[in-house]
Amino acid sequence: MTSHDSDRIDTLLQHIGQAPLDPVTGTGPVALPSYRTSTVRFASMDVLDQAQAAKQRGERVPTYGRVGLQTHEAMETLLCRLEGGERAFLAPSGMAAISMALMALLGQGDHALVVDSVYGPVRYFHKTILSRMGVAMDFVRGDLAGLQAALRPETRVLYLESPGSLLMEMLDMPALSRWAHEHGLTVVADNTWGSGAIYRPLELGADVSVIAATKYIGGHSDLMLGAAVARDPALVGKLHETHYALGNTVSADDAWLALRGARTLGVRLRACAENALEVCRWLDAQPQVSRIFFPAWPGDAGHALWQRDATGSNGLLSVAVDFDTARVRRLIDSLRLFGIGYSWGGYESLVTQVEPSALASHGYWASIADARMKAGTVLRLHIGLEDPADLIADLAQAFEAARGCDDPY
Repeated sequence: MTSHDSDRIDTLLQHIGQAPLDPVTGTGPVALPSYRTSTVRFASMDVLDQAQAAKQRGERVPTYGRVGLQTHEAMETLLCRLEGGERAFLAPSGMAAISMALMALLGQGDHALVVDSVYGPVRYFHKTILSRMGVAMDFVRGDLAGLQAALRPETRVLYLESPGSLLMEMLDMPALSRWAHEHGLTVVADNTWGSGAIYRPLELGADVSVIAATKYIGGHSDLMLGAAVARDPALVGKLHETHYALGNTVSADDAWLALRGARTLGVRLRACAENALEVCRWLDAQPQVSRIFFPAWPGDAGHALWQRDATGSNGLLSVAVDFDTARVRRLIDSLRLFGIGYSWGGYESLVTQVEPSALASHGYWASIADARMKAGTVLRLHIGLEDPADLIADLAQAFEAARGCDDPY
């Protein structure tokens, strides 16, 4: 791969992973092709021996198809440059990357502290897999007092996500990382929100950054992809061993799609963020809106941390509305431009209701004293690339439908 000196994100995204020029013809395509293979050939036994030796040292050397060829390497290189890491390990989804990272760092008898605002399936992974392996987890609030109270002699990992998955809570990553390192813990951070472009956990003190490239990096809602990124050689070695042992692999076509999507990551993030702020201004003027959860919004509790630690925003936000569950359902069903769906990070706008059970399981009632949220009146919106005036008009007619409905169902 050609090396480029600029560290500016927009420039990196256009040049990392480009197809090399043919040394004979001096020509080459702009976009790297999708190199699919199940088998790697070697010129000689000596070459094979050298490749196996390099693999044992933890180097990225393709010896079999599941490691991938140039397309996978280009995607890994791009992720390393985005995240500020030395090695990236691809996985079939964001959750697969989370699972792989936690299994690399935890063993029987170990304990992990998990900030309770993380992606919900982490709890299910512990319940169904890690607990059976003898790994304990405590889900606690993301403050030093809560973490200190739950610390055990066998604690090995602090796992967190900033902002949080449901209510977008910004965490003090540098402070939490310092505390964790003082107690010998490895910090693993879910950086799907920041995608390496607007938030960089490794620079803020984390040791491993995991990301669902399914979201903003892919950007077009047409692929599943995850990755774990690290810079410390010892951690890279642990991730390498577990990644190889689990047999994690991704399609070359999915890696190619993610590379293609990443070229426009910067402009898409900025456009989604600008649109989301316009929507927030409209939401803030609605009498039924009690709270907006969006770090870039000045009224958000984490706004100061966002200003300090992030370099931008995106289109993901949650909003608490003063409607009962039936009216919220009518509101959602009345939307015409927002698809109803769980994902986010694509070009399109989406809406979901944040289920009361999800909030309760995250322990939010201790920190958010708004009884209306207990009725299930929290919506998560992904604001996409549509014209914000059209999105606001769509929300306005849906709010009106919810207000005027005496008996929705």
